[in-house]
Amino acid sequence: MRVVLRQDVEGLGRKGEICDVADGYFRNLLSPRGLALKATKGVETQAEAMRRAAVLRDAKSRAEAEEIAARLVPMVITVSARAGESGRLFGSVGADDIAEAVEAQAGVVIDSHTLALDSPLKELGSVSVNCKLQNDVEFPVTVEVVEE
Repeated sequence: MRVVLRQDVEGLGRKGEICDVADGYFRNLLSPRGLALKATKGVETQAEAMRRAAVLRDAKSRAEAEEIAARLVPMVITVSARAGESGRLFGSVGADDIAEAVEAQAGVVIDSHTLALDSPLKELGSVSVNCKLQNDVEFPVTVEVVEE
């Protein structure tokens, strides 16, 4: 059965794509959850319009992400925290703290979930943290943790 996906379905396709699926898969999973529609001529036309709109939206958001990357890569984001004499922090600096510092210092709002921080920073010093705004826009952000 030919269906048009209304949302991204893992292992099947992206929103607006036309896919061939088993009748039972459509009837029992895709249709009840509102993930797909039967592919009639009118629905296929709508799917093509959805794909074109998605391509334009993706291109615009990719350009915005590249602009943000160009602004943040040369910068050093400074985060201040209380530390002991050995340079160990009393608390820690997490992705939320880094995202707030980026907003305050660069004027760019990024989601803390885009920062690939394995564990919170617990020592003073400079660290490079990867930021992934989109699938193909990934860049390092230099974070310097200094004593308050």
